[in-house]
Amino acid sequence: MLRFLVSFFLTIFCFVLQSTVFPAISFGGIVPNLMIVLTASFGFMRGEKSGLLFGFFCGLLADIFFGSFIGLYALIYMYIGYLNGKFNRIFYPEDIKLPLALILCSDLAYGLLCYLLFFLMRGKFHFGYYLLHIILPEAVYTIVVTLLLYPLILWINKRLESREQRSARKFV
Repeated sequence: MLRFLVSFFLTIFCFVLQSTVFPAISFGGIVPNLMIVLTASFGFMRGEKSGLLFGFFCGLLADIFFGSFIGLYALIYMYIGYLNGKFNRIFYPEDIKLPLALILCSDLAYGLLCYLLFFLMRGKFHFGYYLLHIILPEAVYTIVVTLLLYPLILWINKRLESREQRSARKFV
């Protein structure tokens, strides 16, 4: 129950940061995608099922507030969380290279999928412009913010896991 509450408040906190604070400090209209950082992090820290569920709720939140009520963001975030959960077996908390690489790949995949679903389907074929001016700068900005946010997420996850292990030992 505590994990659910902490995850819920962390999601709301990051969404509020992403949609209110970061637009004020955007570079050329580019804002880091904190929801990708959360979805990918919980995916490879907790596994496929957690990544899928966390991705669904992050995507649902994005669908509701960004006006895409057909569930495309929820679907994109679900796939990203699930695929990151596949790397749970090779995840080591001390190594930051794998999380950075996975978050970078997740943000690039998110940008490409958004281009395909929201722009290419409407007949806007300016992929080079979208790649150079939206996808790559957002990925770089997201990675820079990940260097600050990821240690906090890792610390929260470690604390929750140690608390769960202590409470499990009480009942054994």
